[in-house]
Amino acid sequence: MDDSTPLKPAAKKTAAASKPAKAKAAAKPAKKLKKEKKENGKVKVVRDSFTMPQADYDLIAELKLKALNTGLHVKKSELLRISLQALSKLTEAQLKKAVSGLEKIKTGRPKKD
Repeated sequence: MDDSTPLKPAAKKTAAASKPAKAKAAAKPAKKLKKEKKENGKVKVVRDSFTMPQADYDLIAELKLKALNTGLHVKKSELLRISLQALSKLTEAQLKKAVSGLEKIKTGRPKKD
């Protein structure tokens, strides 16, 4: 290559070039419910994070200890899943009472000092 020939500038992607991909994604119909199990039989898992008061977090440790005393080793996620299953069995009035009695907290990550 000759040093005197100018280099071609790299082709830039424009907003117009990325719009068709977004339009196609929006055009697809929303799935009503995702299948709980994948084709190979494994359950799809979702990773999430949340904030809770220290007192509620301490309850998890107490419940883990209580389960351990009965000979069961449970994980935090298992306790949360059990709790969700128990809550799902409540009537609407019972659920409303439980939610209204819950302390409201500020969500999000705490600021670093």
